[in-house]
Amino acid sequence: MRSLNLLSIAVTLRSTTVRAAPSAYLGTRGMGKKSNTTNQVNPRVDKLQQVLNSDSSGGWDRCWEEGLTPWDLGKPTPILLHLHKTGALRKGRALVPGCGSLSSTSPNAKYFTFLKADFFSWSPTELFDLIFDYTFFCAIEPEMRSEWAHQIQKFLKPEGELITLMFPISHHVGGPPFKVSIADYEEVLHPMGFKAISIVDNQLAVGPRRGREKLGRWKRSLSQSLL
Repeated sequence: MRSLNLLSIAVTLRSTTVRAAPSAYLGTRGMGKKSNTTNQVNPRVDKLQQVLNSDSSGGWDRCWEEGLTPWDLGKPTPILLHLHKTGALRKGRALVPGCGSLSSTSPNAKYFTFLKADFFSWSPTELFDLIFDYTFFCAIEPEMRSEWAHQIQKFLKPEGELITLMFPISHHVGGPPFKVSIADYEEVLHPMGFKAISIVDNQLAVGPRRGREKLGRWKRSLSQSLL
């Protein structure tokens, strides 16, 4: 089930690999209120919103079963591919919460484990070197963001890194995807001991998302591990 709490979790077992998350068009993987934006002109996005708002408990399952996944480009996220090719990704165990689909044809598919679990109650047996949040933060209800940050802190090694694709940076009402800002991330991550190493515009964002997406890289205090 791909509703708000029951989320696929992809874990790389060896080195970080480029197929850690498929590209997302909208990144809407949680349940929420209908967006009032007027810039979502894709008819499949309109259909997606109709399904979600007509079935609050099983809407996301229906979308996946019917192939109604306009956020999924079916290939690696361009910025993640770039970070991999330039050696800018931390090696080790990586967590991708709310990963959605991951092509079994990937040459690196053997390195992945899929877990179907409630992100907000799941407890890993080992901590992670890297957590890549791509359009997961914007998919959950905004009031759950503090708990999201608590779980991120709980899962990450003291010397680990959090990468966030901040989208959509806009002023629209409703969701998913719910609007985000740098301040929204800082508000919940700073109390958990995270500080931004860098926050920059994502120059490799896919067309419909250009100008509304930033790449954030975060490190945490060595005293913040809860495991």
